[in-house]
Amino acid sequence: MTVDSGARDLLEHAAEVARLLHAERDVAMTAEVAVELAVTLVSGCSAAGISLCRRGQVSTVASSHSTVDQADRWQYELGEGPCLDALSPGQDDVASADLTVETRWSRWAPRVVEELGLRSMVSYRLFTGTGVIGALNLYGFDVGAFTEEDILEGQVLAGQAAVALAAREQADHLKIAVATRTTIGQAEGILMERFGLDADQAFALLTRLSRNRNQKLHDIAEDLVTTRKVPADPTGTVEVPVHGIASSG
Repeated sequence: MTVDSGARDLLEHAAEVARLLHAERDVAMTAEVAVELAVTLVSGCSAAGISLCRRGQVSTVASSHSTVDQADRWQYELGEGPCLDALSPGQDDVASADLTVETRWSRWAPRVVEELGLRSMVSYRLFTGTGVIGALNLYGFDVGAFTEEDILEGQVLAGQAAVALAAREQADHLKIAVATRTTIGQAEGILMERFGLDADQAFALLTRLSRNRNQKLHDIAEDLVTTRKVPADPTGTVEVPVHGIASSG
């Protein structure tokens, strides 16, 4: 089977993109590399950015130019724009070859044309098998900046970026979970040694203080580990006898 030069170049780019993206160890750096690759590989792309969905909020985590930050900010403020459309349920990638005549975003499009000089836009959904995680947004200063080949190149990059970012986010969550568990374990150890408690009693004490102080368990544990002092109980219901936990409530 023969492969034409265009397809061969695309495959080579895809392989190189995969290597570069998966070499990074955190979400921020992975996003930065993806943005740099977009500007480098997609000839019509003058600026690029990545928006991620976290806890119901969309934010720009990497951008190649301040223009991107402003254009994205207006989308979030106005509640309209190609990035937000790409993230909507049932949507696919969203493109506009000429923002000067765009009617889908009546407030956003005129503003980015007049104040930022943007003329073209492509937003790619970043998704994996578990769902949509964000969007890769490419901007052009010329009308019709993105050719069919550019759009295909962007799709390849978006697919690789989605997998790499999802993997990095999962790794970050695991690191946080391990760090949290370690801190709680250290706090339990302090209570066990100081008050002669067993592991269950120490954890119960931390849990009760967390509830009474209306603070996260990890924050209570971190405070104890840092200060070596048991946080005060504002309700006065928790007592710590030498050989166990007692509650006056």
